[in-house]
Amino acid sequence: MLPHTSAHPLSGLGWNGERDEQFAHLAEAGLTPGRIARIDRGQCDVVLLDPDTGELRTVRADTRPVTTAETVENPCTGDWAAVDLAAQPMPALAALLPRTTAIIRKSAAKRSDGQVLAANIDTVLIAVSLAAEPDLGRVERFLALAWESGAHPVVALTKADLVNDAEFIREDVAGVAPGATVLVVSAETGEGLDVLRACVGGSTALIGQSGAGKSTLTNALAGTEAMVVQQTRSVDEKGRHTTTTRELIPLPGGGVVIDTPGLRGVGLYGGDGLGQAFAEIDELAGECRFDDCSHRTEPGCAVRAALADGTLPERRWESFLKLQRENEWIASRTDARLAAERAKKWKALTRSVRGLPVRK
Repeated sequence: MLPHTSAHPLSGLGWNGERDEQFAHLAEAGLTPGRIARIDRGQCDVVLLDPDTGELRTVRADTRPVTTAETVENPCTGDWAAVDLAAQPMPALAALLPRTTAIIRKSAAKRSDGQVLAANIDTVLIAVSLAAEPDLGRVERFLALAWESGAHPVVALTKADLVNDAEFIREDVAGVAPGATVLVVSAETGEGLDVLRACVGGSTALIGQSGAGKSTLTNALAGTEAMVVQQTRSVDEKGRHTTTTRELIPLPGGGVVIDTPGLRGVGLYGGDGLGQAFAEIDELAGECRFDDCSHRTEPGCAVRAALADGTLPERRWESFLKLQRENEWIASRTDARLAAERAKKWKALTRSVRGLPVRK
């Protein structure tokens, strides 16, 4: 049986009493709990408690025993795992514990598969650079992705030392981020970092475009040069991919931050995040005369009224409609893919049955 949670060395990485209960039967099987810090093509780095020394250490483990055809179920950075340290030729993952939260985006390929960026997180920290005018539509997209994860979003407007109107920009961004915390920070001057640290306790995942300052924020939170930092191009203020894989970094005061590669595309993967990212539209829709209002020509439409008087900006409404169409598309594609997979399995079963000898 594992030690009590309050004294457990993994508690600084997010271990809690619920994990104790989930892992009880796995501990009886001689397995060791650990948190995945990095994934590399069939293998991973896992931070765990060494059974012999009682100290935390990182081991390399084989992920193939728990890899499945369903990509969203495969191991990812932030997962809690049961590790078989006695496996040969190297330690191996024997099981994954249930995820409490997960950032899932649509795969970059033209399929309906999902890609898990980070698991078991409390906060999604969205880095947005002030070196160029923030794209509010992209911020809304990141926020919808964050809300869908089940974690709380925090928007960090980075590189505040490069502009004179950071607070005005913050107000604009806060206007499209209902329910989220929006902060102005500068790793160069230290502005806002204390407040940011107070907002990202527990497990935090950093997402954003390349050049937004994610690795710099990771270093500032960790208090070390944990991640390599590269300069953005002065021509267009776009960055290069400094971070090439998702990596979990323990923080000195407890908790972890997961730095992720820059995201060029942010495809949503369904879920309830859209309603939370556009909470005021959801609220307006509840005031419409008809429950099934399409917000086009129906009388008593609160959404159309808000658009007419300027309470709801047209840009905001168009952004919502665009993301809503994407969600509907991914839902239909996912249903079609699952139906095709079921049909394929049924055909294979039918062929195998036909090959059996007939009993008389």
